[in-house]
Amino acid sequence: MEIKELIIAENNSLRSALKSLDKVGTGVLFIVNNESKLVGIITDGDIRRSLLKDISLEEEISVIMNRNFISLPVGASNQAILESLNDKIKIVPLLNNEGTIVDYATRNRLRKIPIASPQLEGNELAYVSDCIKTNWISSQGKYVREFESIFSNYHRGYHSVAVSNGTVALHLAMEALGIGVGDEVIVPDLTFAASINAIIYTGATPVLVDVDPKSWNLNPELVRRAITKRTKAIMPVHLYGQPCDMNKLMELANEFNLKVIEDCAEALGSKYQGQPVGSFGDAATFSFFGNKTITTGEGGMVLFKDQSVFELATVLRDHGMNKTRRYWHDVVGYNYRLTNLQAAIGVAQFERLATFVDRKRVAADSYNAVLSKSPYFEIPQSEELNFNSYWLYTFLIRDNAPFDRDEFMDYMTNKSIETRPIFYPLHEMPPYQAYGDSKELMVSESISRRGVSLPSSVNLMEGELEYICRTISEFLDEKEAIQV
Repeated sequence: MEIKELIIAENNSLRSALKSLDKVGTGVLFIVNNESKLVGIITDGDIRRSLLKDISLEEEISVIMNRNFISLPVGASNQAILESLNDKIKIVPLLNNEGTIVDYATRNRLRKIPIASPQLEGNELAYVSDCIKTNWISSQGKYVREFESIFSNYHRGYHSVAVSNGTVALHLAMEALGIGVGDEVIVPDLTFAASINAIIYTGATPVLVDVDPKSWNLNPELVRRAITKRTKAIMPVHLYGQPCDMNKLMELANEFNLKVIEDCAEALGSKYQGQPVGSFGDAATFSFFGNKTITTGEGGMVLFKDQSVFELATVLRDHGMNKTRRYWHDVVGYNYRLTNLQAAIGVAQFERLATFVDRKRVAADSYNAVLSKSPYFEIPQSEELNFNSYWLYTFLIRDNAPFDRDEFMDYMTNKSIETRPIFYPLHEMPPYQAYGDSKELMVSESISRRGVSLPSSVNLMEGELEYICRTISEFLDEKEAIQV
């Protein structure tokens, strides 16, 4: 249940409160004033007792509301929540520093600050409703075309193809570029498995290359060493929103006549030297999974530099069917289409992309400020001309720290803060061990072992952010006390 369903203004009538109580079924509502601050609670029992006293249902809630209530600050530990709940108090509001209700907790719904969550409070419902009202709900419809157009305009005129998810976006990009059996594709060892899986789908051979210790992205010098006569393409991955060194990678691609497929699944809104990532290579791919900066639930986008490759991709996306001769198939294709419903959500989400990225960067600034005070943490590096969208704010715990990554994460979990480890190096997992030598991939191993991601949700409230930073400081204080 959404928190907004449990909130009602104090100038509403008892009749309105009764209707809301019947709808939510919680037996309690939180009452706010005209500044959205919590001022009281009301229960169904309060209303029953008021009726026995002949108080009219048209009276305002403020006449009978209970001003003596229990609330907790957002970020309160689960233990504190449990201790505040009893037979009479079954639900507790959680407040930020301004006294505004951020969330609620019950015994069955203990609060945890999530690593990421979508925000669907713009035009999403209006656009999806338009799809339903007009019966355009499948892959045909105006929102698919509009979503593609928005991406093309944002990415320097590259041709856009909307698809069903980020993994098939990678596969479609490589198929359209003619990558297949006998080819090699260079890919970073430190990335999510979708990057390497898509290469394997084509029949090509992945070549795992280590990452730069500062950017955590493909190391151009090591890419050069990995190029062979069979190398067909390079797949830079803009990890966690950090832009790759595209100038050096494009120089290599031009020198050796290689294709470049940018994996931008985690980097929508990031920029390399003032230009959006995804507008440098021959193709680029994006993901709109539920935890991404913008979401369509599932969904993806492919960008192509070349018009003819783009046109082939649109055919491959739609079963390989001829565009003018319906049900005639020129090639073996795929059903990789995005629905109009999903695209409608995507259009609405993209309208607020700048706001979402700004919120993530505000959180990153706060994290940088608290983590940089300690010699035990290594914050993400930032080149002056680059712009990191911080899909997930991720940092490293140094080897000289008197604690390890798991110890830090356990502490945060106990404080109701979700964290996440960095991806495993690909070469360590059974399906990919044949594609890399562990002796040449030690930077990826080190980063993976020491990396932590902190909550980076676009829904992250100021009070939650302050609580996370305070918790990090308290963790450090405890460790330093033990050392002494």
